[in-house]
Amino acid sequence: MPSPYRAIFAAPGTLGFSAAGLIGRMPLAMMGVGVLTMITELTGRYGLAGLLTGTLALSAALLGPQVSRLVDRYGQRRVLRPAALASAAAAGALVLCAQAGLPDWTLFVSAAAAGCVPSLGAMTRARWAEILRGRPHDLHTAYSLESIVDELCFIMGPPISIGLSTVWFPSAGPVLAGAFLLAGVWWLTAQRATEPAPHPVERHAAARTSALRSPGLQVLVVAFVATGAIFGAVDVVTVAFAEERGHKTASSLVLAVYAGGSCLAGAVFGMLRLKGAPARRWLVGVLAMAVSMIPLQLAGNLTLLAVALFVAGLAIAPTMVTTMALVEAHVPRGKLTEGMTWTGTGLAVGVALGTSVSGWVVAVHGARAGYVVPGVAGVLAALVAFLGYRRLTRPVPRREGQRAQQDPEQSERVERPEGLEQPERYDGPDRSGATGASGRGERPERSGHLA
Repeated sequence: MPSPYRAIFAAPGTLGFSAAGLIGRMPLAMMGVGVLTMITELTGRYGLAGLLTGTLALSAALLGPQVSRLVDRYGQRRVLRPAALASAAAAGALVLCAQAGLPDWTLFVSAAAAGCVPSLGAMTRARWAEILRGRPHDLHTAYSLESIVDELCFIMGPPISIGLSTVWFPSAGPVLAGAFLLAGVWWLTAQRATEPAPHPVERHAAARTSALRSPGLQVLVVAFVATGAIFGAVDVVTVAFAEERGHKTASSLVLAVYAGGSCLAGAVFGMLRLKGAPARRWLVGVLAMAVSMIPLQLAGNLTLLAVALFVAGLAIAPTMVTTMALVEAHVPRGKLTEGMTWTGTGLAVGVALGTSVSGWVVAVHGARAGYVVPGVAGVLAALVAFLGYRRLTRPVPRREGQRAQQDPEQSERVERPEGLEQPERYDGPDRSGATGASGRGERPERSGHLA
């Protein structure tokens, strides 16, 4: 393992929670396709299967940030275990209803309830951010590692889920996904030493608001809707493209090459020590993803398509890594998990939109024309990136209320009589050599923290 990755795992407990996050994230790639396969195997109704999968994805997109918001407030262990149990129980109800042939509305209710699944990727990234605070280069490497883990889940998850559901029994994919979720959550939350401290908000009304009020986060989420549309459309159109040429089974290999390009780029990106502002790197990454959709319009066979998708994948992980850096810069620390989850919500909504629109285009105009959808989505992502770039260059300020939330005693020390203007605080070194208001080496500004 290259030295930057050895460095981040030198901290106690990091290997354990990273492994737990890998297991707990497998359902992200397994549950949707598992439900799709289960319903088609049991009923043959592809329309119903697609609607249920979309319901599950949209429910997760809506409920996931709320779960993460509770995590920021009460801690990972207190929230993740009940949420995981509720999600697994709802998924189990979906399986039982499908096998028993109950009315369709029972399937939709169960799928909607199963969407309260926790975002394990956000949980592990929040732990890295806490452990590596004040070490921007190491945090950059850790975020790169997490992007690699995401891609590994999407490489391994769908084939496992589909294979078990078709070879073993129809509900094997969703059942195994639920087991992975429970195992990953229990293992992660058992590791209390690396769990970030909760940030209660009872004394600060402003802290009760959503992280989505951050202008910078709004730009990232909207851009990720378009980015998710790229991913969803590429998956659907690639399967149709391979099927038209009589090699449908090869589509999984082609998509694995797509994810493999992202994994490779993420591994290399994590070893680099880049200069410059993260906002500028993010803009370049989004533009690269948009431009990489052009060769897909020209691919005439699966070999050329695989090459084009591998090149397109090279832009994914670096952009995702930089996105997490920008979330940390634009969201208060007490809302970091929620902020990271909102980007996942944007992706989920975009995947649902991209899947739907590309499916319609393929049905009407054929698979070759379907690659126009990710191309248009890439253009939209680039437009959002250009229009919102200035917002991303202004990270969230360190407000007094946020400091007081972390250090109530200090809040009392800086109170001023009513009507007297509050002077600006100085977060430079104090007499003991510590920096930041809390004396724990906190940075006064996190702009360009991965530079």
